Amino acid sequence: MTRIAAAPISWGVCEVPGWGHQLAPDRVLAEMAALGLTATEFGPDGFLPVAPAERAAVLAEYGMVAVGGFVPVPLHTGEAVATATAHFPAFRAAGADTLVLAAATGTDGYDTRPRLTAEQWRTLLANLDTIAARATDTGLTATLHPHVGTLVENAAEVDRVLDGSTIGLCLDTGHLLVGGVDPVALSRSAADRIAHVHLKDVDATLAAAVRAGTVPYSTAVRDGLYRPLGAGDVDVPAIVAALAGYTGWYVLEQDVVLAAEPGPGAGPAGDVATSLDHLRKVLS
Repeated sequence: MTRIAAAPISWGVCEVPGWGHQLAPDRVLAEMAALGLTATEFGPDGFLPVAPAERAAVLAEYGMVAVGGFVPVPLHTGEAVATATAHFPAFRAAGADTLVLAAATGTDGYDTRPRLTAEQWRTLLANLDTIAARATDTGLTATLHPHVGTLVENAAEVDRVLDGSTIGLCLDTGHLLVGGVDPVALSRSAADRIAHVHLKDVDATLAAAVRAGTVPYSTAVRDGLYRPLGAGDVDVPAIVAALAGYTGWYVLEQDVVLAAEPGPGAGPAGDVATSLDHLRKVLS
């Protein structure tokens, strides 16, 4: 049975300072539950309680289970392993089994990024394997999420991770396309490395503007870079077909920026419902 989960970023809840209006957990989790979803990623630090037992209790109140969470870490630094493994207890306590790492730059936001030296790349790749091994020892699965504005964004960098480490990938169909990677081709060529999936649809014109550097990433997201599944330029049916043997989660993610609190019955939940309906049709 295919497993479908939600993510707080679809409600505009994001770790980037100044990203936009941040909805309260009660509203986000209640709207997830109202859509019939029963699983979610954690969201950014501070969205749910820090104490593992309290975090699990909040999710349980809304009939939700945790599938994992997005953890941006400066993987090119000597502190990366300690930073990543510090998250393990909260994951275990809430029953979440997937650590979704991103190669953070060490600065806020995703509009700019530095280039790594060869030595920093060696550190990054070694840290990925160390974190993945320690996660496995703890009963977790660590994945690397190629992400716009991080140190692993484009095709060459994704290939460098695939060739230089053994960690599994989080296939984020939107971030890959924005970064210039064909998510359909990657889902076919690296199916055995894909351990987690974030499903996004994308406006290809805005994605091209981000790649060209003419529109900042954050501006593009505000302008509708990410679309409900079926309303953009990502071939979701082809990706699902390529991942025929995949048994993990399909996490619905449509990053948005909210200007203010939506009124009752309004807001991002409608787009999530559209994505959910589309995915169910694809899967059937």
